[in-house]
Amino acid sequence: MYNKVVLKLSGEALAGDSAQSFDNKTIFSIVEQIKKIIDMGVKTTLVVGGGNFWRGRSANPDMDRVKADQIGMLATVMNAVYLSDCFRQKDMDAVVMTPIKIGTVTTEFSKDEANRLLDEGKVIIFAAGIGHPFFSTDTVTALRACELEADAILFAKAIDGVYDSDPASNPNAVKFDEIPCRDIVEKNLKVIDIAAANLCYENKVPVVIFGLAEENGIIKAAKGEKIGTVVTV
Repeated sequence: MYNKVVLKLSGEALAGDSAQSFDNKTIFSIVEQIKKIIDMGVKTTLVVGGGNFWRGRSANPDMDRVKADQIGMLATVMNAVYLSDCFRQKDMDAVVMTPIKIGTVTTEFSKDEANRLLDEGKVIIFAAGIGHPFFSTDTVTALRACELEADAILFAKAIDGVYDSDPASNPNAVKFDEIPCRDIVEKNLKVIDIAAANLCYENKVPVVIFGLAEENGIIKAAKGEKIGTVVTV
């Protein structure tokens, strides 16, 4: 079992199979699993994407990249605030931390404050990326994991691991139970952002990539059970 983890959730995961921005059945399943791993003693932080609200310049290909990324950061904040209230409804304390000041809506990120909150058994949700454009939520996930000296990063995805090719287009795609981080970088497998993979490799932070749809997948990953693909460093 890991002592401290960073869990990455995509914005699309919060929408589930619904046509709405949020699917409460999916979200509360995530919340319940996180409650269980915290009760087991796993210090847990989350990074959430914003894809259920905004996907870069897909709405307007001629849009300025910086402005598009800024909207994406705000989308992650909305998701984080919604998630934090879902935790509140389950009698859990969740704090939304951002690298930029957003009035009284969020708390500005501090490593010392984050570790203090984790020691108190609180959940921390990181939003707004690193506060600058051109960096993905995968990258901030790796960055926060390195800063907080997490034992592992748990990537909950729509796909249940790392394959040698796209299983959606290749029925013979082979899934890896384990793969070195350097292979992801060298082969450009696109399962996580290359900048994030480099950070994990350089700082020796292992990654578990697994399917969010798997029953109790978050709990299994946090306990170190065999699930998905382990990216070794």
